[in-house]
Amino acid sequence: MTGKGETVGDSRFDRRLYSAANVARYVGMHPSTLATWAYGYRRRPAGQLPVRQGPVITAFEPLKGDSRRIPFVGLVEATVVQAFRCTGLPMQRIRKALEVLSDQGELEYALAGKKLYTDGAQVLYDYARNEGDRQLRLLTVVHTGQRVFHEVIVAYLERISFDGAWADELILPVTDRKLLRARPDVASGDPLFIHGSAPLSVVRSRFEAGEPVESLAQDYGVPATDIFEAFHAIWPAHQAA
Repeated sequence: MTGKGETVGDSRFDRRLYSAANVARYVGMHPSTLATWAYGYRRRPAGQLPVRQGPVITAFEPLKGDSRRIPFVGLVEATVVQAFRCTGLPMQRIRKALEVLSDQGELEYALAGKKLYTDGAQVLYDYARNEGDRQLRLLTVVHTGQRVFHEVIVAYLERISFDGAWADELILPVTDRKLLRARPDVASGDPLFIHGSAPLSVVRSRFEAGEPVESLAQDYGVPATDIFEAFHAIWPAHQAA
């Protein structure tokens, strides 16, 4: 089994890069949903025993004055969980799928490993078939004689690139077009526009200071349509006008 000790000193795993709110924006979900994935939850339904669920993505303990609790690997894990959600599978069943992948993959951080991409669909299918779990079987399909993930999941996984066994780059899934990429060792993980390589945070800061998108596009070599689409997807309530 691959232990966490083998990833010590690797910025993908042990460097605080993102707040939970930013990860939620980058993968396209409500921040409260992302928080339950990162920190787990405890609920007490009326007249029932408390319900506890642990986290499903990597997050660190809080540090005073620092909202960044999620490393790059956590951002990738959140992308995979969001991919599973987009199939319509209930979160309870998604948690089971993630548990199966982690157990069968015999890897820490299984959702950010290349093994998920190469073997994950077969692992899930084999488990679902053996257990008679029809819901989990819906996550996979047969293509050219092989068991592969549902096309909705594949669309997310194709945005992840790997260096060896682990993810090292993610094209943010929040936009339909491939507009922004994040790497843990570049710009402190800040997403960069694929065309022009400008940091998202810098472009947004100048936009909020009152500069028009067209001026920013010219300065950074980023198509104005890319800036508009990114802003609209990530900050829909404050989109560029």
